[in-house]
Amino acid sequence: MARDYYETLGVSRNAEQDEIKRAYRKLARKYHPDVNKDEGAEETFKGVSRAYEVLSEPEMRARYDRFGEAGVGGAAAAAGGGFQDFQDMGGFADIFESFFNGFSGQPGQQRRQGPMRGDDLRLNLKLDFKEAVFGGEKEIRISHLETCTTCSGSGAKPGTRPRTCSTCNGAGQVRRATRTPFGIFNQVSACPTCNGSGEVVEDRCETCGGSGQKQTAKKLKITVPAGVENGTRLRVSGEGDAGKRNGPAGDLYVYLMVNEDAKFKRDGINILSDLNVSYLQAILGCELDVETVDGKVAMQVPAGTQPNTVLALEGRGVPRLGNPVSRGKHLITVKVEIPTRLKADERDLLNKLAEVRGDSVGKNRKEGFLGGLFNG
Repeated sequence: MARDYYETLGVSRNAEQDEIKRAYRKLARKYHPDVNKDEGAEETFKGVSRAYEVLSEPEMRARYDRFGEAGVGGAAAAAGGGFQDFQDMGGFADIFESFFNGFSGQPGQQRRQGPMRGDDLRLNLKLDFKEAVFGGEKEIRISHLETCTTCSGSGAKPGTRPRTCSTCNGAGQVRRATRTPFGIFNQVSACPTCNGSGEVVEDRCETCGGSGQKQTAKKLKITVPAGVENGTRLRVSGEGDAGKRNGPAGDLYVYLMVNEDAKFKRDGINILSDLNVSYLQAILGCELDVETVDGKVAMQVPAGTQPNTVLALEGRGVPRLGNPVSRGKHLITVKVEIPTRLKADERDLLNKLAEVRGDSVGKNRKEGFLGGLFNG
């Protein structure tokens, strides 16, 4: 289930960075596993730290606000999250140094310097009712990061190469020891010179500005399966942002939003609609052309059909997702229209019919069913 990082930290969506940091510190002190031994505390701590990791970085926060968790690689980061996610965060030391003697995370670990997978992206796509029923091919426009072809993703000007960062010697991390009344505290954080990459680009590529990536708009054709519902998610592999250091691209997730239809409604794989008939058609029966998603279809209304009777057209509903040959029903609710006024000759005929049937009807225009029809 998608999580709201603002809700996790207990802050509003327009919260300032100082407020976000204070909320994180408060929750981190409360749920850190070395302090809180309650069941679920460690998982809560991981969720709080993941939320702070995203919201504390302006660029990641902007991407999260726009695309949600998919825009910051939320699923992958949450699944792989843990203490390693948090030891790399600046400001982690000053939260816990008063509680733990010599806490230092895992000294031997380094940031991964090899290829990194790109972020996933999200796109909302609106469909008409019939497009969702029958599916088809749709053209979409996206904007994502692609590997710079000029520098092949290195970020360096053609003919040059990035050099190993002299600050961290290519580790991507720096360690700082802080002496406290409780002992030595070792803080491990991202190298400020290379931002954790382990390399420094001196002569930047003019095309991408040294990032190794560039924002590109493109058109894609995607296939919408028959039978999709509102909220269905389609995955387009490899169409997210390009990975860093020639890593694989993320995925594009297309969320389908189905517009309502004036005539039809949907109930699972069944389609619902109404059919208006006159009282005489309901009494005597008739054959009418009814609107379906396939066009007009002849349907028999049996004699004596009661108001709100539901008639079914087999195989005229929604195809089963993944099995388009199998379709649901089109369920039609019969609405019988009772006239509020009658012409004199119509009233005479109905009175004669009532006499033949022995039905009791009004004897004047203000009494009974027929009198009401005549006067409206």
